[in-house]
Amino acid sequence: MPTTNYLLVPSVSSERRLYVPIGFMDSEAIASNLVFIIPNATLAHFAVLTSSVHMAWLRAVCGRLEMRYRYSKDVVYNNFPWPQALGAQASSPATITLLTQTAQAILDARAEYPDSTLADLYDDLTMPPALRRAHQANDRTVLALYGLSENATEEQIVSELFRCYEMLTRA
Repeated sequence: MPTTNYLLVPSVSSERRLYVPIGFMDSEAIASNLVFIIPNATLAHFAVLTSSVHMAWLRAVCGRLEMRYRYSKDVVYNNFPWPQALGAQASSPATITLLTQTAQAILDARAEYPDSTLADLYDDLTMPPALRRAHQANDRTVLALYGLSENATEEQIVSELFRCYEMLTRA
């Protein structure tokens, strides 16, 4: 267990969710074998991982448990073409600041519902409008890092991600 706060990623999540409910956990929280942890993660990491771009990658490459998404560190996380690996603009201080702001907006929107679980908040039919708007703003930011329009389809996103993956694996 890390001695600092960490990101927690569930190993299995409903296929009905647009976003897998990833969260920051206090170092006092003990993670079970049903989750992955990412120690020393920043808000910028959280922004990318909770974006529609990462979710499109997840849906394209993840395994399944019945129809539910099965997250994997080896297949999903380790092979994801992070925007920082693609160029200097993605790791500039201005970009990191913008990602930090959109990530914080997601966390702030979640905090407006202290009696709701992440499962409640991420049910696509009942997701609070403020949380949906925060995710949409985050999506626009992350899509722009990949040179994609805010109206990019999932097919276009996945195509671009595989192009980036191919470019990075050739290097």
